[in-house]
Amino acid sequence: MWTVYKKEIRSFLSSLIAYMVMLVFLGATGLFMWVIKGNSVFDLGLASMQVMFEMAPYIFIFLISAITMRSFSEEKRLGTLETLTTRPVSDLGIILGKYLAGVTLLLISLLPTLVYYYSLSKLGQTEGNIDTGAMWGSYFGLVMLGMAYTAMGVFSSAVTDNQIVALICSMALGFFFYVVLGMMGDISALDAIGKSLEWFSLEYHYDSMSRGVLDTRDILYMLSFSALFIGLTKTVFESRKW
Repeated sequence: MWTVYKKEIRSFLSSLIAYMVMLVFLGATGLFMWVIKGNSVFDLGLASMQVMFEMAPYIFIFLISAITMRSFSEEKRLGTLETLTTRPVSDLGIILGKYLAGVTLLLISLLPTLVYYYSLSKLGQTEGNIDTGAMWGSYFGLVMLGMAYTAMGVFSSAVTDNQIVALICSMALGFFFYVVLGMMGDISALDAIGKSLEWFSLEYHYDSMSRGVLDTRDILYMLSFSALFIGLTKTVFESRKW
């Protein structure tokens, strides 16, 4: 697993994709936090990173899909998947190696945003007057959400040898489980089941963690969601033997 992990990390960092992803994420979140009128910290007059944590899940739908779209589709296109499977690594080890590499790149992308926290703690009327608990809860929720997106992205890449198809499939899954299911509770026609469906959305559990209260039910849901798509990826990956 770690051999695949290191190979993926080297592949990411030796290409422009990793750096473009990090720059786009930092640029987009920076614009929403500091520049765009109506949403910026200066307009809201609050020492809070709420704007970033509200926008990041939507930005992640595209960016994490871009990170993971080449995980298996590139191997299939280049014909190197057979070579990879001949190594002394289990199918699950290959999948986890690629998955953890995507999560690592996600964490690397988030690290520079700590500069925003430092800046806000200094800019407040009272220095250090920022809700640190809610901030760390939101970061934790964002990491868990990113792990779920990464699992969907790796799955999407495993079902096709076309990177663009993998990108679109991953974005569609992310949009459905975060946005569409999250809207179910607000649809009057679905009064009977809307709230129940909303509970299964990633947004519901992410919002819960963003309040700074880490409920084991939210954590278990996020971990189970990621495990489900890793299991589905394993099933698709093993189908080559049938």
